[in-house]
Amino acid sequence: MQSNKISEIKPVATDQKQLQLAFAAFNEASEQLSGVYQQLQHQVAELTRELVLANGELHKQLMEKEDLSRRLSSLLNALPGGVLALNVHEVIEQVNPAAAVILGIPLLGLTWQQIIQERLLPTTVTNEWYVGQQKEIDQRRRIRVESSAPDSIGRRILLVNDITDAYTVQEKIRRNQRLTAMGEMAANLAHQLRTPLATALLYANHLKSDALTVEERQKFATKTIERLHHLEHLTKDMLRFVKGETTQLENILVSDLLIELQQVIEPQLKSLNLQLIVRDLSKTEQLMTDRQALCGAMINLLENAMQVSSPGDHIILTGSVDADSIVLSVRDDGPGVDVALQERLFEPFFTTRSEGTGLGLAIVRGVIQSMGGTVQIHSLPKAGSEFVVRLPRNKGD
Repeated sequence: MQSNKISEIKPVATDQKQLQLAFAAFNEASEQLSGVYQQLQHQVAELTRELVLANGELHKQLMEKEDLSRRLSSLLNALPGGVLALNVHEVIEQVNPAAAVILGIPLLGLTWQQIIQERLLPTTVTNEWYVGQQKEIDQRRRIRVESSAPDSIGRRILLVNDITDAYTVQEKIRRNQRLTAMGEMAANLAHQLRTPLATALLYANHLKSDALTVEERQKFATKTIERLHHLEHLTKDMLRFVKGETTQLENILVSDLLIELQQVIEPQLKSLNLQLIVRDLSKTEQLMTDRQALCGAMINLLENAMQVSSPGDHIILTGSVDADSIVLSVRDDGPGVDVALQERLFEPFFTTRSEGTGLGLAIVRGVIQSMGGTVQIHSLPKAGSEFVVRLPRNKGD
């Protein structure tokens, strides 16, 4: 019996020990879970604090961006120049009030090419346009359009400036400068007028003589007419110089211009035993310009080449095109011009010829500059001269 009681006590003791071990393991696991839970609570609190700070920063940035957007919008609306935002398809997506005033409405949803075709007329200056279809140029608004470089997907911004008043003031300044030049050279001009006039009067007085033969009378009459023509030419040059830019714009083929110049000047060249060579490299290039004024300027250059050439010489008239310009040039085989005198050739009343008026090349420069172009001379003594005119090509934005 005693042995049975001892055997019953041993399993109970073993169970209690296992229970104690299990309870200890449970307590340890509970403590670990409690520590992990506290760590999680700390991390959650830290993340919550960081989230609050991040939300605060994002809210601050959002407010700053909204404020910046309002300021930019106010600035855009206050700009005196027009602003057009074009998408990748050249469609107008955004405009400011000044653009609507300058170009008219509607603008949104239209392409820039539509605006050019329907509301703008090109001038002789690249990126400058007349707004409207009025026949009188003085009544048109003149604008200048500048374009930003396209962004990564092809969008760009156009800035439209109304330069009507500035252009008018600039033209008045140019006119005043021409008038000032006329006044400063009045004494020189009076001398140039007096000499051919006195000569013409002398020849005319000879015509009164009854002792003259028919041949002598014809000779004096011819000389008188020559002097009067010289006076007429001088007077026309003065008027053209004072008048400055003309504004009868038309679209012409460069090839047609070269043909017209050849027809006008070739008879004079043949009478002096000079040969004109025309090189047309312009293909089908067109030019928006004042045809009459440009023809007059080029004829001045051709006549200048004719006057310095000798019988048998060649004069070369060339028309060509490069990336940005239409190039017209006149080359002669004459004596050339010293480098020190080349720039002075374009000054009013400066001339190297006793019969020259000193206005021809000044007129040429004035006409070409009014068209947004340039004229230069390339010359060396005893190596001929070449006058090169560059005019902007007709290119829209």
